[in-house]
Amino acid sequence: MKPYKLLLFLFLVGSVSVAFGQSSAELKRKKEAIQREIDLLQKNANKAASNKKLTLSQINALNAKIRLMQNKISVINSEIKNLDNQIHENTNTVHNLKGQLGQLKKEYASMIRFAQRNKNGYDKMMFIFASKDFNQAYKRIKYLQQFGQYRKKQADYIQGKQKDLNYRIVILDKNLREKSSLLQEQENERNVLGKNKSEQSQVLNKFSRQEKQLRQDIAARKRQQIQLDRSIRAAINREIELARKKAEEEERAAERAAAAKAKAENKPVPVAAAPKPKTSGGYLTATPESARLSAQFEGNRGSLPWPVAVGTITEDFGRHMEGQASYTNDGVNISTAEGASVRAVFNGQVRAVDSQLGRYYVLIKHGEYFTVYQNLRSVSVSKGDNVTTKQTIGVVAETEGVPQLQFQIRRGMAAQNPEAWIAK
Repeated sequence: MKPYKLLLFLFLVGSVSVAFGQSSAELKRKKEAIQREIDLLQKNANKAASNKKLTLSQINALNAKIRLMQNKISVINSEIKNLDNQIHENTNTVHNLKGQLGQLKKEYASMIRFAQRNKNGYDKMMFIFASKDFNQAYKRIKYLQQFGQYRKKQADYIQGKQKDLNYRIVILDKNLREKSSLLQEQENERNVLGKNKSEQSQVLNKFSRQEKQLRQDIAARKRQQIQLDRSIRAAINREIELARKKAEEEERAAERAAAAKAKAENKPVPVAAAPKPKTSGGYLTATPESARLSAQFEGNRGSLPWPVAVGTITEDFGRHMEGQASYTNDGVNISTAEGASVRAVFNGQVRAVDSQLGRYYVLIKHGEYFTVYQNLRSVSVSKGDNVTTKQTIGVVAETEGVPQLQFQIRRGMAAQNPEAWIAK
């Protein structure tokens, strides 16, 4: 039973190695994706470096880059931990294979010595003729044949185990080299992170000197955003009002049709029931098509595509404080590549395209939900157009020297956190 136990052990170790391999591949992809985001932020930072005036976008981009570097170091730590597990498993496998190989060689050596002592053909014939009857003689013949076959199999088995051992030693050596490389990468990343933290400290000192100017910039930005949000809310209100009027008109048309039918059949005219009050969402999903689109949009929560092909969130949803100044972001700010195309995140209909302060925004309706794409340099859709998922709707503009999209998701009037909706 020993060979079978060994095979079972090797199978289990192999399964663990495959699992580790898959996990390592995922970690590598994640690390590469983080590095792409870091490179994009660095490229934008280099472009904005000529501006001596400190901006909120620069502060946010630097903070985002430091966060990404910390995430990358965390991924490298996971890779090292993964390799440590593989090294441990492969080391145990090598020790077990060496032990099994030693035992197999001892057993094989005993068989060879036995064969040497009994190699004389006369001895074999005497062994067979010494049988009590024909049945025992036949069994002894089969025994001698099987002994020779088993010895050959054992020799092949030993060769196979030697190959397995050599392969495991190669893999173990590879694991050790990979770990050494990862440790060096981790050290390099920590050095770069330290430099960026020093830069962050300098920026904060600069911020304290320019805080008054920065507060003024935040106040100006807040006024612009309030103006934009007012325009967006007005557009959404118009959509709700249109949906309400349409629903009420359909109800009145149904009542008139029922009354005409009753009159034609000489029946009493049915008394119209008091209309049930509806929420804005009720009006926006009054038609089967709108209700279905809303349900589909909601069903894709957490897996909607990003509104740009490459980008990093540099400012989160919600309330923010910069020194004594505060402001609220109803969406997220995404730093992206220069001239990046902006894409619809889901099927819907364009309900507003407007321009303020030389920048465009696009409002797309998805049943009860709306997506808003702000800070576009140009647009390629018009009000009333039906769009599909990932269809290009415009090109991103620059804010303070950085290509940046402001993206919102609203359920009726209520702002949602886009990070809970788009794919991780």
